[in-house]
Amino acid sequence: MFVALKLPAEARTAVQEWRSAQLARVEGLRLVESEALHVTLCFLGSRPVGQIDSIARACCETVAGSGRPALALGDPIWLPRRRPRVVAIGLVDRERTLAELQLRLARVLAEGSWYEPEQRGFRPHVTVARAARSARLWALELAAPVALRFLGDEVTLMRSRTGSGGARYERLASVTLGG
Repeated sequence: MFVALKLPAEARTAVQEWRSAQLARVEGLRLVESEALHVTLCFLGSRPVGQIDSIARACCETVAGSGRPALALGDPIWLPRRRPRVVAIGLVDRERTLAELQLRLARVLAEGSWYEPEQRGFRPHVTVARAARSARLWALELAAPVALRFLGDEVTLMRSRTGSGGARYERLASVTLGG
């Protein structure tokens, strides 16, 4: 399971168009489905089904009343840098609204023993492609996506079901921001 910021339609479309234009020439990548594009806020890993309601309640109570983060598409990122396995687009969070929201969620979820905070700092990004198992990638120079500013509007608790063809996501609970 994971908690994510859902991308609004215009941001998803811009990311999808950038990905199609920039990554079509890169062999060995599996593109993330458009509907699955999101910003992971807290990765919870496997959790018993019996914990879903408690986790969802904690997320909803923490996020309720939060403002909508003002974000912008940033530069492409190869992760990790040395032997990349992922291509992402960074997000610009000038007012740090998303970073503060993520920090609040991380604290509450850690207090509930559902989340182990990461050692590295939060770096908002949208994963757009992953390397195929046997692929060896090199961090190619990629053009930046179109300059797009948008407001984050929904935080969602998701379940990931892995299998052939990549992960499929199921929405378990969500909260609209700014309302």
